[in-house]
Amino acid sequence: MSYEKVLQAKKVVIGTKQTVKAIKEGIIRDVIIASDADAKVTAKVVNEALLHNVPIQHVDSMKKLGKACGIEVGASTVAIIC
Repeated sequence: MSYEKVLQAKKVVIGTKQTVKAIKEGIIRDVIIASDADAKVTAKVVNEALLHNVPIQHVDSMKKLGKACGIEVGASTVAIIC
C-alpha cells in the first residue's frame, strides 16, 4: 500500500539525511521506512518523526521502495512532501 503512496506522490524526499531535514522544516506529510533497512540508519528518522507527529509507515523492501521512487538503488527512508 505505501508503495502506491510513493508512486502517487508529486514530491518525495529520498534518504535519511534529507528526510530528517525535511521533517524539521515541517513540510512532510508521511514517512515511509523500509523494514530491511538498518535500524541504526533509520533511528534518527523515526525519532524526528515521532517528535513532530509525522505518521510512519513501513514497507518490506529497500529495493522496492527505491524503485517506487524511480531510482536504481534501494532507499531506506522516503518522505512524502505536503
